Amino acid sequence: MCCFSGKIRNVENTRIFARAMEDGMQFIAYAMNLDTPQDVAMILPIPVKAGTKEDQVKFVNFEKYPMLFDDLAKGFPSEAAGEAFAFAPVPRSPAVETLKVQSVGAYEASFVPSPKDFTRLDPRFRLPDGAWEKLPQYVDYGFAVFKLKQGVSSVHPLACLFPSRHPERLFFPTVHIHDGEVHEKEKFDHTLYFQTKQTGLRALIECDESEYAAVTFVKCGFTHGLVDSGLHVRRIKLNGELKNQDKILSFS
Repeated sequence: MCCFSGKIRNVENTRIFARAMEDGMQFIAYAMNLDTPQDVAMILPIPVKAGTKEDQVKFVNFEKYPMLFDDLAKGFPSEAAGEAFAFAPVPRSPAVETLKVQSVGAYEASFVPSPKDFTRLDPRFRLPDGAWEKLPQYVDYGFAVFKLKQGVSSVHPLACLFPSRHPERLFFPTVHIHDGEVHEKEKFDHTLYFQTKQTGLRALIECDESEYAAVTFVKCGFTHGLVDSGLHVRRIKLNGELKNQDKILSFS
């Protein structure tokens, strides 16, 4: 889901990696090329377990491994090395206790447990009142919020671990928002990577698989144990005009 707290000029080359961990957590890493005239926050919905607390979502620092997605692409030799709707910032309500802001590499991050908790977030990271009423599918989601610096950049991966309400699935935040509305179809230019131990499942039919295990093309030691060195990497490419929805892979 491409959603920003201020105006941006362009965002492209979106890449996402996901992996379901054995303890019911899901790992997600997100990278893109961004052109913004000001500091902005990007907001990613995540399907957390009901009642997830702030300290249960772990932000992961990939500042020392900014080339994660370049290396993931090396597992697929044919791989070649969208716009987003920008919401205006909202004035701060001084009577509300703000959520914790963490420093994670080159950016700051916060976990927002539910849409109503955005009132507790630093105003730099907020959406306007009523914005989430246009997105009822996220009424019981949590949100990973990342502050990104102004300028033209290819930001190092934005990454977090969260307790998934659906540990048998992998969730990719791919909904586009361009004008404050969720349209039935949108133009996609996304590359999704993931790892799973399951084989022969319907979710794997549509994907490509690396010829070798991740250890041969990813610096797994720099991924905090979140990319499994012994597993192959799988890839799905979303290109063209497609149904505007998040991508969910089921392994049940």
